[in-house]
Amino acid sequence: MLGQLRYFITALPGLGTLGTVPPVGLADLLNLLEDSRRIFRLVRAIALLDDLEQREAYLAGEAKEVEPVVLTLEQAKGEAALPAYLTLGSEVAESLTIELDRLWAAYFLYVYDLGTELANEFLRKWVGFEVALRNALAVARARKLGLDESGFLVVPHLADSEADLSNVVSEWSVAKTPLAGLQVVIRARWDWCDQHEEWFSFGEDELLVYALRIMLLEQWRRTSGEAKPTEM
Repeated sequence: MLGQLRYFITALPGLGTLGTVPPVGLADLLNLLEDSRRIFRLVRAIALLDDLEQREAYLAGEAKEVEPVVLTLEQAKGEAALPAYLTLGSEVAESLTIELDRLWAAYFLYVYDLGTELANEFLRKWVGFEVALRNALAVARARKLGLDESGFLVVPHLADSEADLSNVVSEWSVAKTPLAGLQVVIRARWDWCDQHEEWFSFGEDELLVYALRIMLLEQWRRTSGEAKPTEM
């Protein structure tokens, strides 16, 4: 598959702008990649973020349904244990008092380590952005509530220290509803993809951006109540 990655990428349907319906879902994309273990693992790690965010929303009562791609339906609904690789070591776990933060710390460490194992710098950069974004929003929320912000930082050593998220935080802080706030986050992720696009490189990083964009289009669909994406 890797030797034919150029042809695979060329054959993929084009994606529209944020807010359009994705022509292929993440589950479909993963099915197409099953014969290439390396790229399958990279895309699967990205898709897992969406599963965990859906799980978080479902358990908080913010979502009535879940559409997991990596997790089982039972895991996404909190009815079954999560995979072992989403469990933190005791030393790191003890530094976090909120169970949900422990889960996200385990996820980011897992994905970063995967990027290291497979020598994929793009995946590690993406983790750096996601950690910086999550922590920036956590700090803003803590300050608003008058809490110690340091207690809400998740694996800060992985965060991209050069990421300027001030505008994102400002827009998110004045969002009138949780869904509007989530859409601010989705737009920030989409903009990050714009900045790290690998157009016509026909390499795995271009495919990872493609997968990220599908994930974001699906997230936007859920926040706006639009129809499900068309299957290939």
